[in-house]
Amino acid sequence: MINLKSFRFLLILICCSHLSSAQNYLPDWDSLDAREVPPWWSDAKFGIFIHWGPYSVPAYAPVDEVDGLYEKYAEHYENRLLQGDKLFTDYHRKTYGENFTYQDFTPMFKAQHFDPAKWAELFKKAGAKYVVLTSKHHDGFCLWPSQYSPKWNSVDIGAHRDLAGDLSKAVKSAGLHMGFYYSLLEWNHPLYKKTSMGQWADKHMIPQLKELVNAYQPEVIFADGEWDYASDTFKSVQFLSWLYNESPVKNTVVVNDRWGKETRSKHGGYYTTEYDLVRDKGIGDQASHPWEESRGIGTSYGYNRFETTDDYFTSKQLIDLLIDKVSNGGNLLLNVGPSADGMIPVIMQERLLDMGKWLQINGEAIYGSTVWEQRPVGSKENGMFYTKKGRDLYVICTHWKNGAVSLPITHKAKRVKLLGFSGQIKWKQRAKQLTIDVPSLSPADMPCEHAWVYKLEEVFPE
Repeated sequence: MINLKSFRFLLILICCSHLSSAQNYLPDWDSLDAREVPPWWSDAKFGIFIHWGPYSVPAYAPVDEVDGLYEKYAEHYENRLLQGDKLFTDYHRKTYGENFTYQDFTPMFKAQHFDPAKWAELFKKAGAKYVVLTSKHHDGFCLWPSQYSPKWNSVDIGAHRDLAGDLSKAVKSAGLHMGFYYSLLEWNHPLYKKTSMGQWADKHMIPQLKELVNAYQPEVIFADGEWDYASDTFKSVQFLSWLYNESPVKNTVVVNDRWGKETRSKHGGYYTTEYDLVRDKGIGDQASHPWEESRGIGTSYGYNRFETTDDYFTSKQLIDLLIDKVSNGGNLLLNVGPSADGMIPVIMQERLLDMGKWLQINGEAIYGSTVWEQRPVGSKENGMFYTKKGRDLYVICTHWKNGAVSLPITHKAKRVKLLGFSGQIKWKQRAKQLTIDVPSLSPADMPCEHAWVYKLEEVFPE
């Protein structure tokens, strides 16, 4: 007969075996794709992207001279020079001279006014729940003291500071989730070529990614630069298997879908769009798979000193953008591009603070919400958006509706509220239609600007 001590030991072994098998993700896409995106990310809805590096020194990309989207990215400055793009080479030669190289920008990337606590405070006031910093963009320059990029990181040259580490501490102290963008490619690295990609993955990319994860324990890894090679060349599944099984963030980390030229909208964690490009199955209207739109407030991710107010989204446009993406089941990762000295442009700060003011009143319709599958067809064109949380429905109007708002609701609501408004809202239910009498409010009585939310309580059955 088994004794009590032996029984307890056997029970512990069984439990440990179960936990181990539950977390054992094999290095193949079938196994890795079975891992669900951690709930914190799906509930967060709004994050801040930060593109910041040596490209923030020239801070140049054409705005009006080109039509393409990618041609307006200031963070692609080095590659445009390597490609001999005339607009970039002419600007570079005129501004910095014939013999000035991209590498010569790094001593000028000083970040002397960088205050991570102020950045984190701004992002929190904006209503963001997570932050994603470019730890390393395609130029290979690291914002942390990576042993795999000696003399090409922010501690060895330029700022002489662990920018990734300092911001990570501040963001986490502010109660936000911290993540990193990481480029799988480097334009100028000697190993990044077809004949040495095995060495690239084994001796540089994967060890560097593990170094980043172990040092700072990020909860988001936004991979990019995946378009040259398939994921098996990058050995992405080997890294992700380690990340999900062994890393210090194995239970909470979230990754995107950019792990090889075949993986977008197919493999990885959440799917991604960029300025609404690269849309595929699982992304967009009422998407079933977790997804995220990223874009800058202007036309570039990296700071572009030549953008004007005409190139920036207004606060209203940004709030409408957030509403649109969330009502379709997505997140919004909105980018800011600091200048080389570490200052976030005032116009970007203003936009973020305006979003935060709106979210202070209406955030319950955004955070933790899901898609309402039965929403009326064509509602977006009418400035009507919907989110759902539990038994409650949120009706978001991006334009103030005078008179009445009619909705195809089959169950009677317990109560109807206008978020931020203390007065009573009149409404009536007839057959399969609920009609809200829009209150007559003066500008001084408006609960907020830009968009207004009606909360219909308990309209869904238990």
